[in-house]
Amino acid sequence: MLSPDTIKDIINQNLDCEFIDVKGDDGTHFEALIVSKLFEDLSIIKQHQLVYDALGKMMQHEIHALSIKTMTPFNWGKLQKME
Repeated sequence: MLSPDTIKDIINQNLDCEFIDVKGDDGTHFEALIVSKLFEDLSIIKQHQLVYDALGKMMQHEIHALSIKTMTPFNWGKLQKME
C-alpha cells in the first residue's frame, strides 16, 4: 500500500518542483498539488503528462486514481497572496 509521502518523494525525484502536496488515506486514491517551473508555457494536459511520466508504471499498477492540480510558481505565488 502506497503512502502520500512515497508518491511525493517519487515525483520530487523525477521533476524539479517548487512545492508538492499529496493527500490520500486508502493507499490507492490520491490528490496532488504540484508547483514547478517546468509547467510554464505548457497546456494542462502536457503538465499532467509530466507528472504521469514521473510516476511511471505506478499509474498502471499501484495508483488507482490520482487527481492532479499543477501550477507554475508565478500562479502559485498569486494564489498565496489571495489567501
